[in-house]
Amino acid sequence: MRIRFQADADLNEEIVSGILRLNPNIDFQTTEEAELRGMADPEVLARAADENRILVTHDRRTMPRHFADFIGRRACPGVIIISQRVSVHRAIEELTLTWEASEAEE
Repeated sequence: MRIRFQADADLNEEIVSGILRLNPNIDFQTTEEAELRGMADPEVLARAADENRILVTHDRRTMPRHFADFIGRRACPGVIIISQRVSVHRAIEELTLTWEASEAEE
């Protein structure tokens, strides 16, 4: 089974729409679809974990700490933090490659 992604509220929406435009088979849930806007980081992590999704975010300030605390309590597929300095095109390429080369069980 392929990995599944969850967009955090701060993720550039052009990344998600670009990925889905290039490959609609990639399961990348938007913030709106998951109703995450306004949720605290621990709640967002819990929602992504409950749905077996890797959270994709730009949040380098608070998410690493929340993720470290979270995985100390329960399992989680992971978090991918994308620098805001990375171009949208490069982020799309890297996430697509991650999806193509990975299985959910890994």
